[in-house]
Amino acid sequence: MPRIVVLDGYTTNPGDLDWRPLEVLGDLTVHDRTPPDQIVARALPAEVVLTNKTLLSRETLAQLPKARLVSVMATGFNVVDAAAARERGVAVANVPGYSTPSVVQHTFALLLELTNHAGQHAASVRAGAWVSALDFSFWNTSLVELSGLTLGVVGLGAIGRQVAVVGQAFGMRVAACGRRRPDVLPPGVAWLPLDELLATADVVSLHCPLTPETRGLISAAALARMKPTAFLVNTSRGPLVDDASLAAALNEGRLAGAAVDVLSSEPPQAGNPLLAAKNCVVTPHQAWATQAARRQLMTVAADNLKAFLAGHPNNVVPNPVT
Repeated sequence: MPRIVVLDGYTTNPGDLDWRPLEVLGDLTVHDRTPPDQIVARALPAEVVLTNKTLLSRETLAQLPKARLVSVMATGFNVVDAAAARERGVAVANVPGYSTPSVVQHTFALLLELTNHAGQHAASVRAGAWVSALDFSFWNTSLVELSGLTLGVVGLGAIGRQVAVVGQAFGMRVAACGRRRPDVLPPGVAWLPLDELLATADVVSLHCPLTPETRGLISAAALARMKPTAFLVNTSRGPLVDDASLAAALNEGRLAGAAVDVLSSEPPQAGNPLLAAKNCVVTPHQAWATQAARRQLMTVAADNLKAFLAGHPNNVVPNPVT
C-alpha cells in the first residue's frame, strides 16, 4: 500500500470529519500544518502527497523522488508547479465543484449583509438600542431591495451560473462576462464586455479563476467605471482585486460597499486597508468550508486516489505549458 502524507489537513478536517476514506487506501500520515522548511522532510517518504495551500514548487518537487501523485484538496491548483510535476512523471489531481452550493450561499450571505445589515442591526439590538427605541422598529442605515437591480457576474463557470440563478430568484436582472462567451447562455442572462458590465451593474460578483490575465482585474480604473451606488462581492480569489484601490473607493464614497471572503494575502497583514475600510464586510476565506463541502472534498480526494491506484487517474489537471 502506498505511503500517503497530508501536509495541511486542519482546514479541511479540524476534527469534525473522518480521514478513514484515505486511511483504507494506504499508510496515512496527517499533519495539521507544515512550515516551508519541513515540507521536503515530511513528503519525502510518500508516493502520494496531499496539499491544500502548502506550496509544492519546482525545487521542492525535485527533492521528492518517490512522489507519484500530488492531490490538491481544493479546486484551484496554483499551489503546485504542475508543469514541473508532469516533467517528473508526477500526476496532479484536484477536486472541482465540491463547494459550489456553499460558495453561492456565502456570496448571497455577504450581499445580504451589505443590503440588509442583519448582523449590524442584531448587534445594536443586543446592545440595547431596540429596548430604548421610541418606535416599534428602527434601522440605523439604509436598507436596499435586490429586486429590480442588475447583478453583474464576472466568470460564468459552475459557481457563476448558480449565482446568476439565485440572483434571478431575488428578482434581479443578470448580466455576465468572462474569458469567452458560452455557446449557450443561461436563460435570462445577458452577455456584456467587462467595461460595460462594471458601468451598468448594481452588484458586481467575482467568480473567475486567478490567472496572469485576471490578477488585479478590479483595479482603480475598473472601480472608477462602477456606479457610486454599486456593491462589489468577491468570493473567488483575493488578488483579483487591488485591495488599496478598493479601500480608497470605499473610504472616498465612490462605491457604496464591498464584501470579500478573500484578500490579496492570507492570513492578511494587520495593515491591510480593507480591514478598516468603510462599508466593507470581510470574512476569513470561509465560503468553501461548510461541513458538507469539506466532506465532499475528502470523498472526491479519496476517489481520485482510488482511480490513480487503479490505473485510470481522475481529475488530473492540465499542464499549464501546453
